[in-house]
Amino acid sequence: MDFGIEGKWALVCGASKGLGLGCAQALVGEGVNLVINARAPDALHQAASQLIAIGADRVSARGQNGLKPQVLAVAADITTPEGRAAVFGAAGGPGTGFDIVITNAGGPPTGDFRDWEREAWIRALDANMLTPIELMRATVDGMAARGFGRIVNITSSAVKAPIDILGLSNGARSGLTGFVAGAARGGIAAHGVTINNLLPGKFDTDRLAATLRAAADKSGKSLDEVRQAQRAAIPARRFGSPQEFGAICAFLCSAQAGYITGQNILADGGAYPGML
Repeated sequence: MDFGIEGKWALVCGASKGLGLGCAQALVGEGVNLVINARAPDALHQAASQLIAIGADRVSARGQNGLKPQVLAVAADITTPEGRAAVFGAAGGPGTGFDIVITNAGGPPTGDFRDWEREAWIRALDANMLTPIELMRATVDGMAARGFGRIVNITSSAVKAPIDILGLSNGARSGLTGFVAGAARGGIAAHGVTINNLLPGKFDTDRLAATLRAAADKSGKSLDEVRQAQRAAIPARRFGSPQEFGAICAFLCSAQAGYITGQNILADGGAYPGML
């Protein structure tokens, strides 16, 4: 299926590894031009090299019909005004604005809510709620004027089934979820702009490794025991891969997904037991 987004410009945050990189890989495979962002320059530029190679393979496979996507890497802290200015002002980037925005931030630290001071909550809210809102605020009007826009916020399955040691994430991401529920229906949908949240369950990433380690430390069990038990509790009997997560993200960004907005798309191998 041709997703109809070749040649469009996407901003992908947290794209140096994990789920953000998986989304970037899927989009560049569809011929989308990318501005990728993360804080660590070395990892980000390594990711950019991988994405450029994917784009080159796409052109080789399509021959004269292949459009080589551009990949620009901007190492900056997207939670700051300076970081956002660097991303939006990237040399060679989209002069008229982004058509696709993937918001993504590493989850806050795990732990016991009794140990978190106000500063920890502010950092969590800034990264996982307020920054995505700032990115939406900066891009939706341009998208609406051009008649096409896709915003996908990578949140967490913990929004639907909170996890005790992820209290900072539970709170901040739930706030973003509530905001999107209203914003996605606030008039922009009539102009071809969709906003959705993509909720990952247990995907094989560094974040999962940290969460498993925290669970092992809390329970007194070995890391291998915790890993096997959590994998066995998933109906699919495995952890997801960043590449399959990216494929879901790319579909939500497609022309075909224009009738999907304001939704929380759960990708968790069937782990969530509820109906809603």
